[in-house]
Amino acid sequence: MHHASGSGWQISTDTSGPMIIALYVRDTAGLDGAGSPALSHAAPKIRRADHTHLTAEVGGISALKTEWEAWWEQLLKAHPHPSPELSPPEFEAFGNSPALQRVLQAHFGAALTWARERRSEYAELEAERAASGSDQLIADLVDDRLMEVGRDARDFSLTIIELPLNEQRAWYLEPDKIIMSHGLMGQPELFRSYVQPVVEMLV
Repeated sequence: MHHASGSGWQISTDTSGPMIIALYVRDTAGLDGAGSPALSHAAPKIRRADHTHLTAEVGGISALKTEWEAWWEQLLKAHPHPSPELSPPEFEAFGNSPALQRVLQAHFGAALTWARERRSEYAELEAERAASGSDQLIADLVDDRLMEVGRDARDFSLTIIELPLNEQRAWYLEPDKIIMSHGLMGQPELFRSYVQPVVEMLV
């Protein structure tokens, strides 16, 4: 996790284990376009599996999509707190989402391994940024804007959630969250094009 802050403002950057697991479930179940915002596929690519037989008795793929979207919304609202609890093997917290519960039971081991690999890659990325000073990019955006407006920043906090996505972009979630792909900060111009308008609005 990285924090940039100044008088009255704070921007934090981190990833989310539960959200990475949720992305794995979405992609392995082929729930393209599910969730708001509709994020790109995870990277590296996740092998799709046919879940028809697994979900047939509990509403099928359409029920799975609805249940996944409700879970995703909950994860976004609760971040950085992991909610609901992912507790194998029964996943009791998903009792009201039987299709999703079955998919979690079937794929949790693979999802967890995949998520751990992505988290360890993210930790390496953070260390590289700290060493090279590129994690200052966010604070620089705020400083540039403050010089432009010639006053102190309005009080605000912004949370940037970095996820392993194959499309290098960011998605702004009002009022105070951005989801972006892990690699975006490594492309400063592209990063600025997504994050600067949000910072200008908040500052």
